[in-house]
Amino acid sequence: MLIVQKFGGTSVGDLERIQNVANRVAKSKDAGNDIIVVVSAMSGETNKLIGYAANFSKNPAAKEMDMLLSSGERVTSALLSIALQEMGYDAISLSGRKAGIHTDDIHTSARISHINTDNMREKISEGKIIVVAGFQGITADGDVSTLGRGGSDLSAVAIAGAMEADLCEIYTDVDGVYTTDPRIERRAKKIEKISYDEMLEFASLGAKVLQNRSVEMAKKLNVNLVTRSSFTENEGTLITKEENIMEQPIVSGIALDKNQARVSLRNVKDEPGIAANIFSTLAENNINVDMIIQNVGHDGNANLGFTVPENELENAKEIMEKLNAAEDLEFDSNIAKVSIVGVGMKNHSGVASTAFTTLADNGINIEMISTSEIKISMIVDEKYSELAVRSLHEAYNLGQRE
Repeated sequence: MLIVQKFGGTSVGDLERIQNVANRVAKSKDAGNDIIVVVSAMSGETNKLIGYAANFSKNPAAKEMDMLLSSGERVTSALLSIALQEMGYDAISLSGRKAGIHTDDIHTSARISHINTDNMREKISEGKIIVVAGFQGITADGDVSTLGRGGSDLSAVAIAGAMEADLCEIYTDVDGVYTTDPRIERRAKKIEKISYDEMLEFASLGAKVLQNRSVEMAKKLNVNLVTRSSFTENEGTLITKEENIMEQPIVSGIALDKNQARVSLRNVKDEPGIAANIFSTLAENNINVDMIIQNVGHDGNANLGFTVPENELENAKEIMEKLNAAEDLEFDSNIAKVSIVGVGMKNHSGVASTAFTTLADNGINIEMISTSEIKISMIVDEKYSELAVRSLHEAYNLGQRE
């Protein structure tokens, strides 16, 4: 088997942990597998480098930041390769350039255009363990580029797809995807298999196990993705095609996102173009709008509400005040989004009624609702959000999931 293994910053946080990673990689190699390892910078290293740059400039050139930040992953890849060599393994570290990762020229948030796999295929045929510096590539002009947040996950998935790997393992400090946050509900169960679409919903709804971009790419390239802990031998969670999962539960899990704020506009003129003006202005200012609700207009006016990430509320507030599109404005950051996710919801009725009844029985008011084929999201008062998660987890019997 050809396996791509990615280790995040906490997994390679110090020299002892890098040695632990080397031991794990060696074990996989000894089992007869071909191995490509993708590594992040050591925990805290990227922030340290950003701090160094800030010492000289409040707005450093993006191209220079890419050159600076890409060094963190190269350090880790070289150290891991040295550790493996000392253990008697034929290992080699590769920068993004040497791994053949080509990107566009949007510095600090580049997108992978293609991967030339010739060099990696040659090294694999020689029996080498390849250690790739994640998070980086090169532009058409040969400049170093970086892939932005979650870039090392993206590097690993893209390499797995290009190399037609049998498996891509993402090692973090958690041992898989759970039916909900175990810190909130102690009866949360680890999910053995989950579909790409469900994982995308979980990732967008606050679960921090994987970044959206890496899951999207895994789906596009049909890469079997496993997320597991680098600190235990526990089996992780397989993220795969929906048809690879024999028996789909109706509800797979409950997600909670407390990074939410609501903007309410009272007495907005009920005429064509008003909503377009509001949301296009927010988009131009890079403010991500999530849930939207508008009531039927009366007497020429309507009410409009929407949610934004809490850390973007002040910008949204300033924009709404300048637009002067409503007689009254209200802003509330004491809210949270609770979501039910499950591909089995497509073919079953009663999921929404169970959710609404459960929250009502617990005295929790639903302020906004948004639905898709495999998701129901509800805005509730933040102080009741964890109660909502536990109640819904019990209502759908997720604690009894095998």
